[in-house]
Amino acid sequence: MAVPRAAKTQRRTRIQEEKEERILDAALDVFSSSGFRGTTIDQIAEVAGMSKPNLLYYFRTKEAIHRTLLERMLFTWLDPLQAFDADGDPESEIRSYIRRKLEMSRDFPRESRLFANEILQGAPHIEDELKGPLKALVDEKAEVIRAWIKAGKLARCDPYHLIFSIWATTQHYADFDVQVRAVLGERRAGEGRFEDAARYLEQLFMSGLKIGIQSEP
Repeated sequence: MAVPRAAKTQRRTRIQEEKEERILDAALDVFSSSGFRGTTIDQIAEVAGMSKPNLLYYFRTKEAIHRTLLERMLFTWLDPLQAFDADGDPESEIRSYIRRKLEMSRDFPRESRLFANEILQGAPHIEDELKGPLKALVDEKAEVIRAWIKAGKLARCDPYHLIFSIWATTQHYADFDVQVRAVLGERRAGEGRFEDAARYLEQLFMSGLKIGIQSEP
């Protein structure tokens, strides 16, 4: 895991911690809008309101800042899927997962766009994490879904594409937020749009997963 340069000292002061967070918050703004290639240390320092030499005391390179943000984001991003409970009711678990993913799109739009930008560039900084921890977790939860299907609790479906579809439809509300708000118009573009989306997506997925509606395995 990437470690801020200042964190390598024996004791970190409150001021050091605050400055690291200020740098990371500024970097998240810049990276999420400009991507890794379009971002410079000078831009991050300007948004953070500090000098470039001062920033470099905390993080030696742009790559170190970017890596720290991605690792934090992946930890947060995996949490809802980790909470997927094999012993729970399938419908309740899937509904809860949809809502947790929408809450993340609402609460962490910059992180979602940071991840999307990284993926669009071919995931050069997190490919190992995608093929390792993420794949392992998705494999595990796919087996949970298969067990529900085998037990007759869900209609037949491809578990991986079910998970991908939930990712795509929920993260849309973060990655394409400007488009969503523009098309919905001022009256419908408030915070209530996430509840509207949750109700619609729950209906969409659960209707397709009900027993008696058979999809390709």
